[in-house]
Amino acid sequence: MPRTLLIVVFAAAFFAFTRNQLPTATENESRTPVLKTASTPGTGNGKTNSLTRVKFEDSITQLYDKMDLSSYNLDYKVFRLGMIGYYSLLREGVLENKDLLTIIDFALPSTQKRFFTLDLKNLKVKYNTYVAHGKNTGENLAKKFSNIPQSNQSSLGFYVTGETYVGSKGYSLRLDGMEKMFNGNIRDRAVVVHGADYVSESWIARYGRLGRSQGCPALPKGISHEVIDAIKDKAAIFTYYPDAFYLNSSKYLKLDNLLDTMNEEMILTTAMRTRRAS
Repeated sequence: MPRTLLIVVFAAAFFAFTRNQLPTATENESRTPVLKTASTPGTGNGKTNSLTRVKFEDSITQLYDKMDLSSYNLDYKVFRLGMIGYYSLLREGVLENKDLLTIIDFALPSTQKRFFTLDLKNLKVKYNTYVAHGKNTGENLAKKFSNIPQSNQSSLGFYVTGETYVGSKGYSLRLDGMEKMFNGNIRDRAVVVHGADYVSESWIARYGRLGRSQGCPALPKGISHEVIDAIKDKAAIFTYYPDAFYLNSSKYLKLDNLLDTMNEEMILTTAMRTRRAS
């Protein structure tokens, strides 16, 4: 075979071989991208965090159903936000009374029991009772919220409970606001948990609503002492209202940030307890 022809045949064969080794455009398009999970904080050993949004949402749904919270008129959306904030506070290390989460749903009228203390260890509602809002927040319905001193309005967001004392309102519980813009002045404003005569069914029967405070989440006198003793010493409280600015601004409601910085074992502890209790 002439040398020129031999070179041509060899080149053609090499081209055909290398082409067959490359993936076609169709093969590339059919491949599903693999998303890498975030590294578990603090491990430094390359382990991955398998916590996903799906797993988080599943654990919250299971917890809501197991505690039968719909029968207490606690909306799932409110509970979910409360749990996101609870885990965010837990991640910050500011909670010591970790088994309890209190949610105050100011979207409900004062004539409904809108104060919920949830026992996340024993998977039950520990307290469900009435709670007053500030006199400048609204009549029966809460509408306006403030962080300004002497506003006589309730404040939104996440608080951490502090110490107890006996003052002009009787046995009371100090609070620390965790969100500077929305409730950072709570301690300076002397907004505390205390009992009040105007938080009662007899008051509702007479006036069509609860009485109102100067911004304090006031409770019925007959149960206030017991509730205060249960939730004192750095437990979480979430005061909710469907205020778009707050919901979009609160750092404690950023689920993506939470998923990026927590491991599955921590976030799903309650879900695992739920499965065992089923």
